[in-house]
Formats: sequence, C-alpha cells, structure tokens
Amino acid sequence: MSAYILPVGIALLFAYAASKGSNVYDAFVRGASQSLPTLKKVLPCMAAMLIAINVFRASGALDFLTKLASPVFEAVFIPKELAPLILLRPFSGSAALALLADTFSRCGVDSFIGLCASLLVGSTETIFYTVALYFGSADISKPRYSVAVALISGAVSIAASMALAYAVF
Repeated sequence: MSAYILPVGIALLFAYAASKGSNVYDAFVRGASQSLPTLKKVLPCMAAMLIAINVFRASGALDFLTKLASPVFEAVFIPKELAPLILLRPFSGSAALALLADTFSRCGVDSFIGLCASLLVGSTETIFYTVALYFGSADISKPRYSVAVALISGAVSIAASMALAYAVF
C-alpha cells in the first residue's frame, strides 16, 4: 500500500489544481525558474564540500584520524568500529550510509555494532553539509555559534545513541 501513497498524493494534487483552474505545468516551470538563482548560490558550496570529503577519504586522513580517535572513543565506551562513522557523519550523509552498509557487512545487522551504527546514523545530522547548503544559499558568511551548537548537539546525540544501544542490547 505504501507504494501507492506518493502517486495517489500527486494525482490528488493535480486534480485539486485542475478543479481550481490552475495550469500545473506553468506553475511548475515558474517555480523551477525562480529556484535557479538559489541553485547558483548553493551549488559551489555543495561542490566544495563534496570535493573536500573525497580528498579527506582518498588522502588517508580519515584512516589516520580514525586510528587516532579510536582509543578516545573506546575510553567513553564507543566501539572502535564506529569511529569512522562518527567522524564522517557530520560531513556527508551518503558517505555515512556507505560506512553503515560496510559496518553491516563486517559486523552484521543484528549485532551490537550494527545497532549502534544504525542509531548513530539515525540520530545525527550532516552538520557541515547543512551549514554549507543553507548558509550558502542565504549568503551568511559568519555562522557565529551555529556550528558549535550543532557539534554539541551531535555529541549529545552520539551519547544518547550509545546509552540507548547499551540499554537495549
């Protein structure tokens, strides 16, 4: 049934627009053309973030940082297998999902590590990607305390995820 929700919703939207005498196609084209200036602002920020992530991973910096951070994470009861996921999640959702799939294949989906990884991905945000996207589109050059607060909330989310995983497993 869930496969039909989106098509039925779109069909209802078109039917409603037709009943009001609106030209849906023209409205869509107008909206798309109005979004181009925003896309022009946002695209360079997104490209820069994606390039930086790829350089970070390809250079071996992620592996180095993972090895460096693993003892710290283990000291606060975070398994070392989750270090790459925790370090990369604030930058890229797609890279975090790839690491999640890798974690599932290495440790199993029903394992403690699989549970922790799932909770971490579900409860944390791609902070730097979001900041680059939204602040770039709004021409905000000085985010002030936004990034610090977002990183603190990310740390709280990680702690809550781990506490929940230990309580459940």
